[in-house]
Amino acid sequence: MKPKTYLTLDTELKSEKRDTTLLRYFANLCQTENYLEGQAYALNQMGSKYRNISQFKNAADLHQQALEISEKANNIELEVLSLNMLGVVYRRTDAIKTALDYNQKALELAEQVENPSHHIKRSINVSLNCIGLLYRSLEQYDLAITQFKRALKFEEELGNKLGLAINHQNIGGCLEEKGDLEGALENFRKSLAYNEEINSDFGRVLCKNSLAQIYLKQDMPYAALVLLEPLHEQSKSIGDFLVTSAVFINTGWAHTKLGNFNKAGRFIQDGLEMAQNHNMPSNVLYGYQKLSDFERERGNYKKAYEYYKKADEYDNEISSATNFRYMNDVIVRYEADKKNNQISVLAKENEIVRLRLRKNQTTLLVSALIVGLISSILYILYRQYQSKNEKRVLTLEQNMLRSQMNPHFLFNSLNSIKLYIINNEQKNAVHYLNKFSKLIRKILEASSVKEITLAEELETIELYMNIENIRFSNEIDFKISMDSNINPDSIKMPSLALQPFLENSLWHGLSPKEGEKIIHLNIKKKNRNHVSIEIEDNGVGRGAAQTNKENRVLKRKSVGIRITKERLANFSKDYQNNFEVDIVDLFDENGNPRGTKVILDIPTV
Repeated sequence: MKPKTYLTLDTELKSEKRDTTLLRYFANLCQTENYLEGQAYALNQMGSKYRNISQFKNAADLHQQALEISEKANNIELEVLSLNMLGVVYRRTDAIKTALDYNQKALELAEQVENPSHHIKRSINVSLNCIGLLYRSLEQYDLAITQFKRALKFEEELGNKLGLAINHQNIGGCLEEKGDLEGALENFRKSLAYNEEINSDFGRVLCKNSLAQIYLKQDMPYAALVLLEPLHEQSKSIGDFLVTSAVFINTGWAHTKLGNFNKAGRFIQDGLEMAQNHNMPSNVLYGYQKLSDFERERGNYKKAYEYYKKADEYDNEISSATNFRYMNDVIVRYEADKKNNQISVLAKENEIVRLRLRKNQTTLLVSALIVGLISSILYILYRQYQSKNEKRVLTLEQNMLRSQMNPHFLFNSLNSIKLYIINNEQKNAVHYLNKFSKLIRKILEASSVKEITLAEELETIELYMNIENIRFSNEIDFKISMDSNINPDSIKMPSLALQPFLENSLWHGLSPKEGEKIIHLNIKKKNRNHVSIEIEDNGVGRGAAQTNKENRVLKRKSVGIRITKERLANFSKDYQNNFEVDIVDLFDENGNPRGTKVILDIPTV
């Protein structure tokens, strides 16, 4: 028969395709008979089996052979299948760039088919899943969920329950990362139900491990263990060590929460060794993280810190800036190519229409009307974009003004003036009122402009700190130091950008502190393109400040820093370089908190 389609091959070999010995025999027979489609099918099936038992090198070699044979046979179905399978193998080993190349090429090939077969449609869904997983790697969870839901809709049309199970599992994973644990539970349970219907052992193990992980995050270790303990042998029998190592690590996590440290350490170590032996960087990172938590719970902080550093090294290796930049470039490239293809198709259709209307004397008029209409639409869209952008900037500036004109600050300042008047301290009242009115005037003036000079910003900040210092009984040692090679009149920055960070230092760092209170503002040239502004205080630190904040009866809602970061992002669009905001916790020689440092890198070019 030598059928050419994947569906016919898969139907004929349904009972044999689970046996790698029979598949290899079939592949060799096809090679002898020069039956390229059968040989490519068999090699891909064998590759999938090796992948599912974590033998990734063998799997990649088999899929690569299948790809070369499919190209030789000029069979798009099997070529797309081979590319997608290669992408899955490399994604399992965290080789993001290589995986994305293969899945991208598979999607492009599949979408070029005019009358796609059932298998081509399935391959498109596989590729969409891979793009969704790419967005998930970039922590763009909403975009990832959009891709998974798109694939989910196609799988429903095809009636493919395996695809439905996979997509609900992926959506659950994204919701878990977003912190929506209830939404994640709902999708994991749907995925488990589909896996039960199709009797997939692998799917059951994967879903139950995911459910247990949610229970652990909800601090329900007993419920997690009920799911995890039966999975130890089940996952081993499947042979997929990616899942098995995660099951063992999660079991150790559950025992850590219950205080069963002997069991906890053993399970986490077993899971970590599986991940190391089978080259699974993501699970190695996960294992080190849980070992660090385990040692911390036991009180062994030195060991916990060592594991934390190892986890951090793996995290940097997996999530390197090069990989993220590459993935972003590929996404942009794909979207651009897709749009260019659509534009090319539209251009061809327009040419046909133009040729058909050539004999018509009104062609020129119609063309002019079309061009005018398109131009008008483009102009309207452009104006709408400009309007939305201007509205966003205006909203930011209004929010900034509201955050500066803090009702709490105004109320306390006016109370201080009132107290001076009541105590008949006219000189102090007049002095305080002058500073207060000057500050309010500067805030109102600055709120009407997009940017001011660094010199103007420093003048406003000094006024603000002088007023706050009066309210703190002049206990705060506030100083500004600046490198001699910096000209503050030539450096531009968003107006009132420093005040939220100073307010944060005052209220959360210094307010609850006893003894000496210091805030130093240092301005220095970081490099040719950036000026670095450091705000350092000797307050109680972010950990203690958060505890104090949670214990307060009246909690102040702080939005100033978030708004400032958005304004800085908008401001930096006019420059070649980006801004950076970094908050560093400071500690003394004994590891005790000794304050906080905020570092703002403002672009100058």
